[in-house]
Amino acid sequence: MNLRPLLCGSLLAACVSALGAAPAPQKTTLDCEHAEMWSTGNVTRGVCTGSVTLVGTNLRIVCDRLEFTALGIGDKASTLPTLDKFQYLLATGHVVILQADREATCGRAEVLPHEDKVVLTENPVLIDHGTDWTSAGEKITLLRGERRVIVDKSRVTGPAIQNLGYDPAPATTPADGAAKPAPPK
Repeated sequence: MNLRPLLCGSLLAACVSALGAAPAPQKTTLDCEHAEMWSTGNVTRGVCTGSVTLVGTNLRIVCDRLEFTALGIGDKASTLPTLDKFQYLLATGHVVILQADREATCGRAEVLPHEDKVVLTENPVLIDHGTDWTSAGEKITLLRGERRVIVDKSRVTGPAIQNLGYDPAPATTPADGAAKPAPPK
């Protein structure tokens, strides 16, 4: 189901804002196999399932299921009020988030715009292609606008560290097997 006509830029703006980017806005597209949205008062909730893809300004989220909550404005009697203020986004199942030079994969991603953060769990991995560093752990928290990452039970890999001047162990002589001392410096 294509939800392009139903979503406004505020959903994208909140996602991008939560992830810390500020490029020129572009229209938001949300494609999935099935979508359901409902409103209570000025709150709109939605669940999208099956090959979910959310694309917008400097952001692409792909997952199996996407849930969101937004505050609406306009005709409160309509089924789908105009989405104004994005409150929460939960992506689950084979989540991939692409933004600028960063790529995140996980089983669960929560976008919390009022806390200015995105929380990745269920085997999260964050790759910064600009620096060639990869962070993995139990939980990864991205803080808005700071290019700051907090990793619980962290495992970080990156490019090789340059030679820091440590001399390798001296070679052994074949005749007696004893190591030759390193020359003084």
